[in-house]
Amino acid sequence: MSVPAGLLHSRRMLTHNESEPFTPVRMLDIELARPLPTVTFDGRHRRLCVLGRLHTEAVGVCIVNISQEGLTSDQLAAALWPEFRESVSKRYTAARLSVPGVLMGDGLKADPAAWPFVRRRLATLATAPFISVIICTRDRPDSARNCLRHLARQNYPGFEIILVDNAPTSNAVHAFVDGWHDERPLRYILEPRPGLSWARNAGIAASSGEIVAFLDDDEEPDSQWLLGLACGFAQGTDIACVSGMVLPARLDTEAQELFEQFGGHCQGRSFTPVIFSAQGPQSPLFPLPPFGVGANMAFRREALAEIGGFDVALGAGTPTRAGEDTLALTLILLAGYRIAYEPTALTRHHHRDDLDGLSSQLLGYSVGLTAFYTALLRRRPSVLPQLLRLIPVALSYLRSAKTTYTSTAVNPLAQLERRQRIWMLKGPAAYLKSWRIQARTGPAQRRAIPRARHSSSV
Repeated sequence: MSVPAGLLHSRRMLTHNESEPFTPVRMLDIELARPLPTVTFDGRHRRLCVLGRLHTEAVGVCIVNISQEGLTSDQLAAALWPEFRESVSKRYTAARLSVPGVLMGDGLKADPAAWPFVRRRLATLATAPFISVIICTRDRPDSARNCLRHLARQNYPGFEIILVDNAPTSNAVHAFVDGWHDERPLRYILEPRPGLSWARNAGIAASSGEIVAFLDDDEEPDSQWLLGLACGFAQGTDIACVSGMVLPARLDTEAQELFEQFGGHCQGRSFTPVIFSAQGPQSPLFPLPPFGVGANMAFRREALAEIGGFDVALGAGTPTRAGEDTLALTLILLAGYRIAYEPTALTRHHHRDDLDGLSSQLLGYSVGLTAFYTALLRRRPSVLPQLLRLIPVALSYLRSAKTTYTSTAVNPLAQLERRQRIWMLKGPAAYLKSWRIQARTGPAQRRAIPRARHSSSV
């Protein structure tokens, strides 16, 4: 779920020069421990969005301008180093190695055997838990197919894939599944009741792992995604949920960059891992920035069963339009579990490519935010005094989170922000309406979640 304020995830990196018209951004993934590439100008992209890695660990994102002359490896290194210096230095210090003073075109030198991240990942692989991956879709076979192609490249030993077709209007998704040929089986589940939470719960019921992970159908999971999730769970048996980083798959249109200006799916989270609990570092009742997003999250099955799965009155396909992921995460914290944010569990998301689609999405998030609070109060009325005490904090947050993007003669973000605040008022009524609809549609929301058929050692 996104939130209604322009958040601060790398805004200075993802903002183009306000005096110039929008230009598309080329995505580039670079390993800093190897020689950097020479980048040629392709005639279209005058900016690069560079994801920097160190021994495959993502350490940061940086926007770099590129001219018609292109960039040599040394020029690219010089452009990246101011952004990556701090995060790289922290990792060298953790490895007890001399901190590099500069990044050159031939890359950074360090023995991967001394790298704490590499050792941690190898230890996790030795006891890797079986993971059920659930992808919910509706009438988007091409998006689902692309997601599955990336999922098939996972550097992970044991997982299953479940594709949930939610209230489809055609058999297009089912037809493509029938023709699916891959060494890893794909299980197809039809959930006729419309609503993302119905689809998520159907996927959980059909899954067999003790850990259940969720992807949107318009995402491209990194090859280390599942391993990153497993590393998060390995930090403690009370880690009931792991969320990850979501970066844009493309920045080809102004609408896609505007979504990043609003915070994107990263929501102000950096490439530093964080563990959340009811004691901090922020209130479990104040998910701004959020503890995770539905596009990239995984749960222990027993914890999902304890909170009753996902609230079917929340989420896409219902009057509330969003909020089911935020409620689940908050209930996990209130139940006494912890949540690990693990940026190495990385995915890329295909944002809406036009302003109408972006506007609809963000306005829906506004409804979903206040619908989430309505659902929380219905489940946990005792939290009302705590919520009232958080009102000044929320107002201060919204005032400080104004976006600064300007686009030629108009400011589309400012217009959207004003409309979002109005749409927030619709959330409580939308939730009550949706709750009545779902009560007529299917059985009680707290449906039983069957025990896992694969045991987990994490």
